[in-house]
Amino acid sequence: DTSAFASVVPGKAGTQCRCPKRRARSRGPAAKAAPAPKLPAGVAAAMVTLGVSLFNNASCQRCHGRGAIGGGNAPSLIRTAWDHGSGSYDDIVKTIMSGVPRAELKDQTRRFAMNARGGGTTPLTDDQVKAVAAYVYSLNHK
Repeated sequence: DTSAFASVVPGKAGTQCRCPKRRARSRGPAAKAAPAPKLPAGVAAAMVTLGVSLFNNASCQRCHGRGAIGGGNAPSLIRTAWDHGSGSYDDIVKTIMSGVPRAELKDQTRRFAMNARGGGTTPLTDDQVKAVAAYVYSLNHK
C-alpha cells in the first residue's frame, strides 16, 4: 500500500503527508520540556501545583503580580537576591506565615505591609502556606 507515502500537493486544501518520517521532519525540532524544579525534602510536585493556583487566585497576586513577576506594591519573586530571608523554602514559609510589617519593608516606596498568611478574611492554612512557599521556591530553583 503506497497511500502512506502520498505527497503534499501545494495549494490543495486537505492534502497532507501521511509518511511518518516526513511528518516528523515537518514539525521541526521537538520542544524540550522545562526541567522539573529541584524541591526540598518533604515538598512534593502536587504542593507546587496547588501553590500556583493559590498564589494566582488569592491575595498574593494582587501585590506580587500573576506569576510572581512583581507588581506595584511588591517585588518580583523570581530572583536571586531576596529582600527578606535567604530564599530557602523554610525562609519563604516563615515570611508568608509571619508577613512583613510596613516598617521592615526593604523598599519603603511600597505602601502596604505584607499581611501574614495572605491576610484577608480567610487567611491561608498551614498547608496552603507551605504550598504557596513550594511554588515560590520552585520559581527560583530549577
